[in-house]
Amino acid sequence: MYWEQKINKPNKVSKPLKTEPPKKVRIIGGNWRSRLLTVLDLPGLRPTTDRIRETLFNWLGQDLTGLRCLDLFAGTGALGFEAASRGAALVVLLEKEKKAYINLTANFALLQSSPAAGLVEILQRDSLEFLKQQADRSSNLIFIDPPFQDSGLLDRAVIQAARVCDDSAGGGIYVEFPSSRPREEVEALLPDWHCGKYLEAGQVKACLFRGGRG
Repeated sequence: MYWEQKINKPNKVSKPLKTEPPKKVRIIGGNWRSRLLTVLDLPGLRPTTDRIRETLFNWLGQDLTGLRCLDLFAGTGALGFEAASRGAALVVLLEKEKKAYINLTANFALLQSSPAAGLVEILQRDSLEFLKQQADRSSNLIFIDPPFQDSGLLDRAVIQAARVCDDSAGGGIYVEFPSSRPREEVEALLPDWHCGKYLEAGQVKACLFRGGRG
């Protein structure tokens, strides 16, 4: 009786496949500060960068206590979760794409070890249809950051948001759009609002519209 030992020759050793780790974005401030959100590689998904979010929430103020917020094209949830982290009373995140929606709920589950002060709802819904069903002046802060390749989607969302948003207690309508698009085109969609804060960063332009007060 004997043992047979098989030894693989070096040139036949299979190497493990290299896999890229999932991309992450971090929450900038508030209760969930420094917590990470997983970013899926999906067409049109373009998370708002740390730099832009930091600027936006400096504009808004660090404390969003009491505000009712809508994140219309939530993607990773970076904007909506940032608002919830900073004390918003209600944040509704809407995402139509199934994989992105599942990822949103997974990201939220990981944040629940430190629950937010307000209510967070994540819905797999068409954002435009949802907006049409909302009462006038029923939200205080609306984030609009749709896929850049569909300018019509942004236009329709912005027009509806003007009816739904009441920023008298703070907030406004935040819009991201491609740098190739003139700012004036987006401003024309909101004739009764004023782009009080504006930035350009790489391929992105952004406005925070306020209700006539700047």
